Amino acid sequence: MGELIFYTNPMSRGQIARWALEEVGADYEQRLLDYGTTMKGEDYLAVNPMGKVPAIKHGDQVVTEAAAICAYLAEAFPEAGLAPRDEERAAYYRWMFFAAGPLEQAITAEKILHAAIEDEQQRTVGFGSYKAAVDALGGWIKDRDYVCGDRFTMADVYVGAQVDWGVQFGTLPALDIFQAYAGRLREREAYQRAKAIDQELMPEQPGA
Repeated sequence: MGELIFYTNPMSRGQIARWALEEVGADYEQRLLDYGTTMKGEDYLAVNPMGKVPAIKHGDQVVTEAAAICAYLAEAFPEAGLAPRDEERAAYYRWMFFAAGPLEQAITAEKILHAAIEDEQQRTVGFGSYKAAVDALGGWIKDRDYVCGDRFTMADVYVGAQVDWGVQFGTLPALDIFQAYAGRLREREAYQRAKAIDQELMPEQPGA
């Protein structure tokens, strides 16, 4: 497929894509972009017209959106063994895209927009309600170690990143089941490598 270029900013969802890249063992070139400048510049807009990160360019192929990048990398690097087996496929796609769609929408509405979703509106919005989305994910995770059962797959990178961030920063309730799941993920070497890289790239905070 050729060279793999990773466009990111350490303070972004690029952390999810970096974890995925580290999990599959990809050899990649990093391109760091700044908000409001290079991220909205002509060169990068030719890669992603949204002017957002992450994105990857693998040879001639461009993939944007963290969930899509995760799914793509699992298939592009089959030797990593993170793509779903036949019996895992339904849970793998169901919960990866649940986290990318209803769960993220619910978190955005509840925690960022502080939008009150009335009962009659719950039939219209894809996530129903914040509680419904949280309960659905919690109900699935409580009965298994990973999204697809007892084996870590790429679905755990995306779903796990949402849970890991959520319990740390309060966008998800710090339920025991979420804390335990996030704890298992934090033990992975690829997770730790990715976090260390992004931490090193973080801008120095005032007073630090």
